Amino acid sequence: MACILAFVEQRDGVIRKASLESLSEAKRQADAAGWTTCAALIGHGVAARAATLGAHGAATVYVVDDEKLARYSPEGYAAALQAVVDRCPPEALLMAGTIVGRDLSGRVAARLGVGCLSDCTQVTLEGGTLVAVRPVYSGKALATAEGGAKRPVVATLRPNVFPATAGGGVATVETVALPAVDLRAVVREVFAKEGGELDVAEADVIVSGGRGIKGPEHFALIRELAQALGGAVGASRAVVDAGWIDHGNQVGQTGKVVSPSLYIACGISGAIQHLAGMSSSKLIVAINKDPEAPIFKVADYGIVGDLFQVLPALTEEIRKLKAEG
Repeated sequence: MACILAFVEQRDGVIRKASLESLSEAKRQADAAGWTTCAALIGHGVAARAATLGAHGAATVYVVDDEKLARYSPEGYAAALQAVVDRCPPEALLMAGTIVGRDLSGRVAARLGVGCLSDCTQVTLEGGTLVAVRPVYSGKALATAEGGAKRPVVATLRPNVFPATAGGGVATVETVALPAVDLRAVVREVFAKEGGELDVAEADVIVSGGRGIKGPEHFALIRELAQALGGAVGASRAVVDAGWIDHGNQVGQTGKVVSPSLYIACGISGAIQHLAGMSSSKLIVAINKDPEAPIFKVADYGIVGDLFQVLPALTEEIRKLKAEG
């Protein structure tokens, strides 16, 4: 039976939320076509996580577990995923549009000699061919593209666009050996910043700050509101370039593309590069003292005012509502 394969990304043994979204979408498309759904889980010491993927739609989970794959390696993961494709030739290969997914998708597509549809916000099967809708021209337009005749069609799905659903069964787990591969680059150590902040790419709520916050010390206001909402801290390119906050928080065309349920832009004017990274958010709230700021054109709700007065008041009210609830 034909199948759709989903690459499941994990970090330190924890399955990424965005990958569960991709797996769930693979299940929905496979069910509509009368196909089966498979998953590829790659890493080291991850076999125990494989069975849980059945709850999100995987009928079979192919596990490539090797010490060389303990940390992400472009060459190692590409070889491992190609081995899974060889074992279970799919009609389509879906993966989350994370940093790893964007890097790995192109490599695997090149190895397989097939095309790659990136940053998809909608996918359907038409006549057995994957058809995707993806933003182009910095989000100003939507393009519809077909995967082509060669199989599998490789596609990355924008995080937070496709719902992750549960309710599946128990998956069959099969082990796939890592082919002989010479890793030219090996990650020896990872230096992670302290604090454990949420990744904006997967957060359901994001509060972002721009030049209007006037200095890095005022990101405390952004963090307080984000914490009250249980969200992540984002930033515009201008403040990242100024060194006010880490590049990992940057939202925009040259940062991370996000699609949260709620996006609050504080002191961000709304340059096209920033809008390209957050305009697909389900609800956008803009706070800016300039009533002519371009950000208000895409906002669902706008507050024209001094963010140094608005943010503390907003944070306090949210905390009150949570305490009452």
